[in-house]
Amino acid sequence: MWETDHVQVKVDVDIDGRPGRPWVTWFIECATRVICGYAVTAQVPSRESVLVALRDAISREGEHGPFGGLPGAVRVDRGKDFLSRAVADALGAFAVPVVDLPAYSPHLKGTVEALNKAAKQMFFVQLPGYTAAPRLKGGRKPAGEERLLPLEAFITLLGQWVTWWNTEHRLRALAGRTPAAAWEEDLTPVEDAEPGALHMFTLEDDGRVRVLAGKGVRWRNRHYVASWMTGQAGRKLRLRYMPHHEHEIEVYDAASGRHLGSAYLSNRASTEQIREMKRARAREADRLKRLLSAAEKDRATRFAAATRGTPAEVLGTVTELEAAAAVRAHGASDLAEVALPGYLPLPHGMPASWPAPNPGEAAAPCAEDDERTLAAR
Repeated sequence: MWETDHVQVKVDVDIDGRPGRPWVTWFIECATRVICGYAVTAQVPSRESVLVALRDAISREGEHGPFGGLPGAVRVDRGKDFLSRAVADALGAFAVPVVDLPAYSPHLKGTVEALNKAAKQMFFVQLPGYTAAPRLKGGRKPAGEERLLPLEAFITLLGQWVTWWNTEHRLRALAGRTPAAAWEEDLTPVEDAEPGALHMFTLEDDGRVRVLAGKGVRWRNRHYVASWMTGQAGRKLRLRYMPHHEHEIEVYDAASGRHLGSAYLSNRASTEQIREMKRARAREADRLKRLLSAAEKDRATRFAAATRGTPAEVLGTVTELEAAAAVRAHGASDLAEVALPGYLPLPHGMPASWPAPNPGEAAAPCAEDDERTLAAR
């Protein structure tokens, strides 16, 4: 039985030049307390982090071993990312049931909750940028505080701590043994997943059969290309991808399901172009926030204070010109008001060759319409 959870690290780290608190998603085996796999994200985790951690936990090849394999079941706490279709399909492909625990019941997955607490008290508290450290009077930070760790350095240190936990840390719940020793002494057979199947089923399925064209394979209104596609035009394909990784997709043969290779986004923008786009979006978001704040302020109604039982007196009167200008400004932004009824006029008037009915004269019925009416009767 495995348990899984997300935990936000109370440590500020350097994420692309800005301080932020990463999240850790990990899977722990309940009987031996072995941490089978984990993943770190710089933002709120999603099904992507669950799939990455799950692949790390199941695989026992190379640096992923020796712990892992297919679990008998996985306990989750009703998180929408743990219960997403992509995660359910990945575990369902290996016949691993997901035990959905009731909400607000952390004691039902006490193993991973104890791991979260142990990581905080034994690892996170030692790192520079720990946000729960004591402060000086007035909430000031101590002088001479160390620089923040880069995100990649934090991930490296976390990996070292996980190795220490599995191989050196002795737990009282295991009678003084390490999780690795308890794993070796456990006689339960471990079933491994086939590497190709593990790679395929821990990706989200596009759900459609696509045809390879001369420009590559089209997905989400973009083209993806690779060198192996040369001479393969017309071949039917199936796509799989890691959520939010839109720069790369994995391509499989639609008939056999064989992995053909990776494909990469064509005409991908440079890092500087992406940063400039994000700066422009941030400026636009700030402008809209200011407009929203001003609109909320103008919409608010203020009443006069009273010492007698009189009706409420509305304050903030405006002139007739101000009221008319506000109504015109609202009408210019309301699409229902600016929409023109009927047909739009032609830019250069009606051509002279077009017959036009006289004003006030009813149009004569069309002979073709009469024939259709008689045929219908």
